Amino acid sequence: MASALAAKMGFNSLMRKQARNFNVRICTMESDMEFSCEVKWKGKDLFDLVCRTLGLRETWFFGLQYNIKDTVAWLKMEKRVLDQEVPKEEPITLHFLAKFYPENVEEELVQDITQHLFFLQVKKRILEEEIHCPPEASVLLASYAVHAKYGDYDPDVHKPGFLSEEELLPKRVINLYQMTAEMWEERITACYAEHRGRTREEAEMEYLKIAQDLDMYGVNYFLIRNKKGTDLLLGVDALGLHIYEPGNRLTPKCSFPWNEIRNISYSDKEFTIKPLDKKTNVFKFNSSRLRVNKLILQLCIGNHDLFMRRRRVDSLEVQQMKAQAREERARKQMERQRLQQEKQLREEAERARDELERRLIQLQDEAHMANEALLRSEQTADLLAEKAQIAEEEAKLLAQKAAEAETEMQRIKVTAIRGQEERRLMEQKMLEAEMLALKMAEESERRAKEAEQLKQDLLEARESEHRAKNKLLEITSRVYTPPSSLLVPRTPADSMPPDLSFSRENLSFDFKDTDMKRLSMEIEKEKVEYMEKSKHLQEQLNELKTEIESLKLKERETPLDVIHNQNTEQGTSKHSNFKKLTLQSTKSRVAFFEEL
Repeated sequence: MASALAAKMGFNSLMRKQARNFNVRICTMESDMEFSCEVKWKGKDLFDLVCRTLGLRETWFFGLQYNIKDTVAWLKMEKRVLDQEVPKEEPITLHFLAKFYPENVEEELVQDITQHLFFLQVKKRILEEEIHCPPEASVLLASYAVHAKYGDYDPDVHKPGFLSEEELLPKRVINLYQMTAEMWEERITACYAEHRGRTREEAEMEYLKIAQDLDMYGVNYFLIRNKKGTDLLLGVDALGLHIYEPGNRLTPKCSFPWNEIRNISYSDKEFTIKPLDKKTNVFKFNSSRLRVNKLILQLCIGNHDLFMRRRRVDSLEVQQMKAQAREERARKQMERQRLQQEKQLREEAERARDELERRLIQLQDEAHMANEALLRSEQTADLLAEKAQIAEEEAKLLAQKAAEAETEMQRIKVTAIRGQEERRLMEQKMLEAEMLALKMAEESERRAKEAEQLKQDLLEARESEHRAKNKLLEITSRVYTPPSSLLVPRTPADSMPPDLSFSRENLSFDFKDTDMKRLSMEIEKEKVEYMEKSKHLQEQLNELKTEIESLKLKERETPLDVIHNQNTEQGTSKHSNFKKLTLQSTKSRVAFFEEL
């Protein structure tokens, strides 16, 4: 038996020596990555590798999370990975998530990748209802999420139904109103259309600025009991510790900022908090499990360190990062301005080209009509000439017949002397011939006048033809061939045609000190305008709430919806309530907590 046990231990030892590496799958909010790690690696080695792969420098907000039984845990940096309670199946699955949240996203989040990861995580928590979000804020947040994905609103591209496959609102919000998917899309699109001109990063930042004011944003909740055995909730966030009633995660009963806490420790399931004020007694509470106490302590230490760090001068690394971020933002702003100018010039050129094309088509139509009129004039002139020729031939024929009649009359006169009877007959015939000759003479004269009239009409037709030709020449001379500088083809924005002669030199920018100072002043001006934007945001939220309030189904409101509405009616917000709670002395708040 002993020999078999020894052989087994030797085999296990051999397997460990052979297995020098193990595989890890890292799940981020965007994608999954797999790494081959050495057995001796500590948590920090793996964490640094993930951060380098992502290009992330603001590492202090993040951690590697894994599931253990019915709770979660974070990978410890100082211990070996395989010595911790991570899943044993390979590849070991860990989640790269934000562990700590900033107090002010706009001031603290420097890198675009940091901001993007926070945006994805906060959006996921709102949609999964881990963060309570009122309906009007949900619609506004959805519009910024759409802008971050699709860019500027274009009615020709973003037609009704383009959001039908998107998950944009919490199911609780959708069920709370008698509204169809088309009605929700219409309201989201109306807000989306107002965000024109923002980049993806700006849309994500606006999303986070609204989300950070939600009551449950950045709060980790734990079930605890005070000395009296009352079930309560402990909330840990960037500002401090908060105590909630189990049914109300929005409004804390009391709060303890990090700058009032001197020490935190636990023994078994009992947690001890020592206030900075030594005259104030320590207060204690019990959690459900030892593993939960470890997690609470990790979050408390990390949030406390970041709280104190924010109130000190930034480290050299952070200062460099912020300077680089400012330069990058300035460069992007200049690039956007340049592209906007190019786009505006191109649009103006295209409008001018379209106008010239329209004018050219109009002149071509006029020329075509003039050609048709000229053709008709020529045809009329030819017809009149033909008629005149026929009339002239008829007049000649009639004149010939008149001459023949005169000859016949002379011949009859000669033969009339043959006899009285014949003379009488001849006289009668002569009279008839004279009448016929007279009629023929009149007809000949009429035909001659008609021929003269036709000749006159022919002259007028040819004069009309001459005028039509002159008009055509005039129209042709008025046709304006647009200069090549305006007839630009629709080329991509990154390749400018040579005909558009605005010089690249005029569109280039140098990062001079004056430019940076001017941009710095603009950034400061934006900060001053932030309060006005906040007021506009509140008005926008109130307007959205008013629009959909009549369609609300009151019976479907959750307890948190009711609490939020009460807080709104009382004018209580997350920050105002925190300030109100911390006005009392630490001692009175500790006593209040113990009496809950």
